[in-house]
Amino acid sequence: MAFELPKLPYTYDALEPVIDAQTMELHHSKHHQTYVDKLNLALEKNPGYQDKTVEQLLVQLETLPDELKVPVRQHGGGHANHSLFWQIMGPPPAGGRQVSNEPTGPLSDAINAAFGSFIAFKEQFTNVAMNQFGSGWAWLVKDKQGELKVYSLLNQLSPLTDCHTPILGLDVWEHAYYLKYQSRRKEYVDAWWQLVNWNKVSELFVLN
Repeated sequence: MAFELPKLPYTYDALEPVIDAQTMELHHSKHHQTYVDKLNLALEKNPGYQDKTVEQLLVQLETLPDELKVPVRQHGGGHANHSLFWQIMGPPPAGGRQVSNEPTGPLSDAINAAFGSFIAFKEQFTNVAMNQFGSGWAWLVKDKQGELKVYSLLNQLSPLTDCHTPILGLDVWEHAYYLKYQSRRKEYVDAWWQLVNWNKVSELFVLN
């Protein structure tokens, strides 16, 4: 079956004022849709792989036919990355209030064990997002040993190709923030923390 653009769990304007409705609509209905369309086009020429999930394709990337590797890496990665991105965000506090937004339970314990504290993790993740040169993503992942790691990847590369499980990702491509923040990536990154849906991130941490 062909891949489809996932529906958002909120309206395009739900993340305002952190991310504006126009950016969300373009990002979801144009950019993400393009990754889905181009991935489907590549798989039409390789129907034997159409029954795979995008996660399976990315994990098995090096075993795919040569003509599939690049489109799966680029467009499959774009589809998987954005599908996660929409899930791990939610509306900010009412009235745009600045409030503490932190994980609890097992994820909180794992972050403290891996990074020393939530504040230290947040600083490291923010620095990774800021230091990603050009387009890419900042990631919090579980590695093969189940340990938490933070790093960035270029363009639409996915942690899944290294058999790492992404549980939190931040899109730092300019199209994710340019309409509102223009070149002010730091302002976008700092504001984005208000949107993180730690319940969903915790669910991904526990299930994977």
